Formats: sequence, structure tokens, C-alpha cells
Amino acid sequence: QVQLMESGGGLVQAGGSLRLSCAASGSILSISIMGWYRQAPGKQRELVAAMTSLGTTNYIDSVKGRFAISRDNAKNTVYLQMNSLKVEDTAVYYCNVKGVVFTSLRTAPDGYWGQGTQVTVSS
Repeated sequence: QVQLMESGGGLVQAGGSLRLSCAASGSILSISIMGWYRQAPGKQRELVAAMTSLGTTNYIDSVKGRFAISRDNAKNTVYLQMNSLKVEDTAVYYCNVKGVVFTSLRTAPDGYWGQGTQVTVSS
């Protein structure tokens, strides 16, 4: 089993910055993909950014140049640095991990989700 602990959300004015963190715990050997999704009220959950264990990144177009994802493989932690925040970035942000290999060498069949952290950007 994997537990994801998120932190770093909050209220910020437009143009400000926030940094989200998500630490995965459990008997983890490696994690293939770590990423962040978000869901605004009345909208579907969408991928914001993801990063493979080799460092390949993927971003939704609306955050390119403003957000940066990074990870510490030794700590099984992923970060999302969010700069130049806009009102439309307001959402609940969820951490997600896929391709978890446990120390038993068993691979988790599914991904795992964090509980979500609220990011609110005021105008």
C-alpha cells in the first residue's frame, strides 16, 4: 500500500507563487511516474504536470512557463512550483503516482491518489 501526503496549498493573490509537495510512503522501491492533477468546481480533473523517474516532463499548455515539476527519487517526493498564478489556476490539486514497484518487487496494478490540497488564487 502507498500513502501520499500533500502539502503546500493555500490562498494567494494573482501573480503570486506556491509550492506543492507530495511525499509517498510505504515499502516503495521505485515510482515510474509522479504527477499533479487539478479539478476546479464543475470541471473534470485534468493533468497539470507529470515527471518520469528519468526526468521526462509533461505539462498542460496553460501552465507551461509558469509551473515546474520536480522530484526527489530518494525521498519519493514530487514538487510543483507554481509561479505567476492566475485566478483560473484555482482548483483542488491532487498528487498521483503510477508504476509503483514495492521492495518485494511486486508492481502495483493501479496508481494512487493523494487527498487533494486546495489552491485558491484571488484577483
